[in-house]
Amino acid sequence: MAIAASQQNGSGSLGTAAGNDEVQVVEFLIGEDKFAVNLFDVREIVEASKITPLPHASSYIRGIIDLRGEITTIVDLRHLLKIKKGGDNNSEDLRFIVLDESVTDGKTGVVVDEVTSVLTVSVADIDQNSHGAGDESYILGVIKKEVGERGESKKELVIWIDICGLIKQAGGISP
Repeated sequence: MAIAASQQNGSGSLGTAAGNDEVQVVEFLIGEDKFAVNLFDVREIVEASKITPLPHASSYIRGIIDLRGEITTIVDLRHLLKIKKGGDNNSEDLRFIVLDESVTDGKTGVVVDEVTSVLTVSVADIDQNSHGAGDESYILGVIKKEVGERGESKKELVIWIDICGLIKQAGGISP
């Protein structure tokens, strides 16, 4: 599965699509928790491949991969988000979300358990105030996503993160 963002949009903001009151995000799982990043911060999504560890690298850097001839640094998003529970981070089903180079200092991907969808979300369905995070939490908001069928719908919460701010806070990424 490959997703390419054809246009750039300011990261760390709502990044509305086509002037509407909507945002486009890539939704993914880490363990059982749902997260999303701005679609325009994503270059592509690829199946996980063998990661070569880097000696003396920061603890959040899993290593590097060769992605079509380009060395790409792989970041452990679970570590950056301080998620301690759930999921096997060494599964063969992992995916890499390769970030657009405007987001990072070099070719960078983040490892996630599964990419579930690309969503267009109305700004009205995003709670930007009550998630209890401070200015440095890198949470842009909580998406209230309707799921279910035939009158049995319920709301799921998806945490929308500022991947640009998170990567910059980690000190930038370079192998």
